[in-house]
Amino acid sequence: MHALEIKKDIHWVGVVDHNSRDFHGYSLSPQGTTYNAYVVMDEKVTLFDTVKHEFLPTMLCRLSQVVAPEKIDYIVCNHLEPDHAGALADMVARCKPEKIFCSPMGLKAMEAHFDITGWPVQVVKTGDSISLGKRTVTFVETRMLHWPDSMVSYIPEDKLLICNDAFGQNIASTERYADEIDRSALLHAMKEYYHNIVLPFSPIVLKTLDAIAELKLDIDMLAPDHGLIFRGYDEVQFAFDTYRRYAEQKPQKRAVIVFDTMWHSTEKMAHAIADGLEAGGVPTRIMWLKANHHSAVMTELADCGAVIVGSPTHNNGILPEVAKMLTYMKGLRPQNRIGAAFGSFGWSGESVKAITEWLESMGMELPAEPVKVKHVPTHDTYGKCFELGKAVAAALTAKCGG
Repeated sequence: MHALEIKKDIHWVGVVDHNSRDFHGYSLSPQGTTYNAYVVMDEKVTLFDTVKHEFLPTMLCRLSQVVAPEKIDYIVCNHLEPDHAGALADMVARCKPEKIFCSPMGLKAMEAHFDITGWPVQVVKTGDSISLGKRTVTFVETRMLHWPDSMVSYIPEDKLLICNDAFGQNIASTERYADEIDRSALLHAMKEYYHNIVLPFSPIVLKTLDAIAELKLDIDMLAPDHGLIFRGYDEVQFAFDTYRRYAEQKPQKRAVIVFDTMWHSTEKMAHAIADGLEAGGVPTRIMWLKANHHSAVMTELADCGAVIVGSPTHNNGILPEVAKMLTYMKGLRPQNRIGAAFGSFGWSGESVKAITEWLESMGMELPAEPVKVKHVPTHDTYGKCFELGKAVAAALTAKCGG
């Protein structure tokens, strides 16, 4: 793909990683991803972010379609994570820029990743502006969205916000704009990205959205560092509203049952619990952890006000896949959820106690007593599982306002 002019004299010069499936080592990226970089042609030619190091030749090819890389005057580092700054040292050596701009925390990250001896680094803070000639760039620090160094760059003359990892999606495609793909596919990718990366920082998302509103920035394009670009006022507002909805985490009347199993007893219990939830009017998805990655669970949990977790007892605890999922989920800090535990056992039966403690540590409401079954479920214990599902359904319905 060639470089793409997204505004007059502003070009996308990023790369598309069609083969990416493991995003940052902890989340899946089933559609691949992009590493977006942008170059502004002005009196001071300015490059915003770079790409993963192995994709430097591709970025240079696209960049060279617009301008000789040696003619770049400024480099803006909105974020120092290696997928956006991996090629930075090579670009500095090649371009010999007059200035490199980053946030105060960005400087610390830059020093940690590179030998910046002799680099012309200039630290900028929220509200600082620089002139490119016909254009100005105003910087806003967005600490912990999702790294301490993160910031965004606003170009008022073009109504453009180059917004770093915010509003991103893991989508590898030949389309560059969000309005060019199916809206449900876009929403799924946004949900997947937010709930596996940005979710712990939801309070900061809300503060940032409020701060942008208070600044009354005129924005008709959001250019993130991953995925597709939002163009037009309606699309920008759609992105803002979607992030606000995600960050508010209002409970939704849907449940997910997550489990692992040895000899299918816990699996059978999961289906009986799902029957109880269905009887209580709550749509439910059942996810076996050997068939579903933990990041897929979090994407599903985005639409669920209840999560019910099951495991047989294993070495006086829970199965490894369940422990991994609970560790991952707790780190992402989901809010306003209802939880419940279940499991089978052969000897000692500690799994439901361990799961309950995990759910309590996440601040979840636990409206039903956990159910545990020795060896194989019976008609009686299937009934208890069904009642657990109904109890969770009733509590979730009340929480969602009926």
